[in-house]
Amino acid sequence: MTSAELPEIRTRWSEVSGGIDAAHAYQRRFDELARQGADLDGEARFVHGLREAPARILDAGCGTGRVATTLTRLGHDVVGVDADAAMIEVARERDDVTRFVHADLASLSLSAQTFDVVVLAGNVVPFLADGTLVAVLRRLRAHLAADGLLVCGWALPGHQPEGAAAVSAEEFERAAFAADLSLATRYASWDAQRWPGDGSWALTLHRPR
Repeated sequence: MTSAELPEIRTRWSEVSGGIDAAHAYQRRFDELARQGADLDGEARFVHGLREAPARILDAGCGTGRVATTLTRLGHDVVGVDADAAMIEVARERDDVTRFVHADLASLSLSAQTFDVVVLAGNVVPFLADGTLVAVLRRLRAHLAADGLLVCGWALPGHQPEGAAAVSAEEFERAAFAADLSLATRYASWDAQRWPGDGSWALTLHRPR
């Protein structure tokens, strides 16, 4: 089934995305950055450093699979999930090893599957549908192993991309508490810069309570 045949899931991201052509253009931008020598693997390296391979990892809001594919290459057992059907289609075209699933994070149910790490990278948090943050975190917590980690990175208010919501670290922490998650640590970047850094970015690690 192609992206055009899949049901649309409305999020803030869906308001700024544009179907399969836009998804290919999105990936081409990253391909060009890679050709220019940009380091695109910071998120994957951070996650890889949390658990030895092979770990079970859920890339929630995986887009075209940049982080998920790198983690698979590092030896992990990875599932990528995204609400954008076109992004999932591109991810599957590029990587036939990682499992990619089209699903709404706010109602996610992967039967009998738990993960050592659940990661939301690349500004997934501020592009969620308005009012769904607690629901999303509850569904992701339900997919965490008892000793698992939820890893979330996003741009803070005043630094978020166009079309994204302004989600403060304090707002996120209230949602995490409501989702029965406990803060383990917080950084200011994917290279583990000490919090709060310059105030532009939050990277949080939470455990199930």
